[in-house]
Amino acid sequence: MHHLQIGFGIYSLKWELEDLAFKYLYPEDFREIVEGIDKKREERLQFIEKIQQQIIDELKKQKIVAEVNGRAKHLYSIYRKMQRDNLSLDQIYDLFALRIIVNSVKDCYAALGVVHELYNPMPGRFKDYIAVPKPNMYQSLHTTLIGEKGTPFEVQIRTWDMHRIAEFGIAAHWAYKEASFLSGKKANVEVTEDKLSWLRETLEWQKDVEDPQEFLNTLKTELFEDEIYVFTPKGDIKVLPRGCTPIDYAYSIHAEIGHHMTGCKINSKMMPIITKLKNGDIVEIITSDKAKGPSRDWLKFIESSTAKNKINAWFKKNEREENITKGKELIERELKRIGIEHAEIMKPEFIQGALDRYKFSSVDDMYASLGFGAITSGKIITRILEEYRKVHKDENVEKKLEELNKPKNSVKPSKSGIIVKGIDNCLVKLSKCCNPVPGDDIVGYITKGRGVSVHRTDCKNVKDLFSGDEESRMIDVYWYTEKEAAYSVDIEIYANDRDGLLADQIAQVNNTKTKLMAVNCRATKERIAITEMTVEVENLEELNNVLKALRRVDSVYEVKRRK
Repeated sequence: MHHLQIGFGIYSLKWELEDLAFKYLYPEDFREIVEGIDKKREERLQFIEKIQQQIIDELKKQKIVAEVNGRAKHLYSIYRKMQRDNLSLDQIYDLFALRIIVNSVKDCYAALGVVHELYNPMPGRFKDYIAVPKPNMYQSLHTTLIGEKGTPFEVQIRTWDMHRIAEFGIAAHWAYKEASFLSGKKANVEVTEDKLSWLRETLEWQKDVEDPQEFLNTLKTELFEDEIYVFTPKGDIKVLPRGCTPIDYAYSIHAEIGHHMTGCKINSKMMPIITKLKNGDIVEIITSDKAKGPSRDWLKFIESSTAKNKINAWFKKNEREENITKGKELIERELKRIGIEHAEIMKPEFIQGALDRYKFSSVDDMYASLGFGAITSGKIITRILEEYRKVHKDENVEKKLEELNKPKNSVKPSKSGIIVKGIDNCLVKLSKCCNPVPGDDIVGYITKGRGVSVHRTDCKNVKDLFSGDEESRMIDVYWYTEKEAAYSVDIEIYANDRDGLLADQIAQVNNTKTKLMAVNCRATKERIAITEMTVEVENLEELNNVLKALRRVDSVYEVKRRK
């Protein structure tokens, strides 16, 4: 977790553990990198020592007091960069790396001018983390330069204070300041609260997320994300995960800004609120007091866990009454299914066991959580029945518990591998408009005279039915997981046209052992090749494997399932 590692100074431990794990988990890759580095070790050493001396001499001429030393690139870091960017060892820029440590921020920029005067900088490789620090307080100037024979190398420039924070963490930085103060030296021991805003936000996530595992997953996702920098209309900087939208940006300012968001401007131009932001964008959020609040659809587009948690918290709060009613209905329905009277079992002395077990402070909290989907009715009723059994020696309780925990899909599936809730041997037809396959979320629609038509829940036709008077004809349906059947799926592939493209696409499908039913390819005037394929798969996992394989074909830039 990059923020916490720098924050508490455990990066050195992380690097050591990563290299040790790399050695034993991927011995062949480890050996190749070590041997590749060793082959030109002497040449590299001479190269970096020559550059180091040139920079030291020039800094002395400019009267800049500095320490210049080499920086070893960790082996797993090299491997990860090679895998991520599909690079060879010779293409890793920062195998050759120097670090310049100076006494002041002014000297950082002066040293940058010196190295840029000595060597040509590589365009697009300069990063100023001094003017725009990372949220974890990391600061440095990073630049990649071209040395002799066109060999690139990286230079990091920082002050001693920046170096202490980067290497040993903020705690060591404070300890140094305190030691200086106690020894009688002048030192600024005040650290502004906003410098630890990332830590405060992390702790606030924990308040919003009840499940510890979900909190850890959120934390890992958030902290390992690449970051981009965007600006407010006043010029303030916001750091957000790469791929984020103006929705993420709005919630990073304040929850109420996000809840009342109605539009946005990016670089003074009105844009959709789901637009992916880029480095340097100036973002303005348009709000309205009449806004009805966030949409659940926003969750499909946003990247930051902060925004997701705040949106989910809004729905939990604003739909509480609706969730309480829904929770009561779910309990009532489940009790009716297993043949227990509501009045007999739902008494305060029995319910209290469920409240204690699942840490609910009130009965309404229990119903609200059930209606929201945070817990199932089966878990709650099981706990209530266990309390009931302590008082009543009823032999039927065991049977009820068995009935409660028995899979609900115990009815016979249709020929298409679909179970219709409460109906055996029902005529079922998979809709052609969205072609559902096992693993998709599905819903059934009772047709007139043709049984039940099954659609994916995100099918546009289903949305139209839900918004009209047809909602009463919707019925719950499930996939029968024990049945293996073949399902046809249509795929669209977009690529820059080239010779052999179609052959490569077909070869990739064949490599997945998936049956190719039909294929059609055409090219536009702009030389965009659009390929339509129909494949036969058994489940969603097999389909996803086909989609991933097609995305690996050279020149292909988009692969999607036709809706």
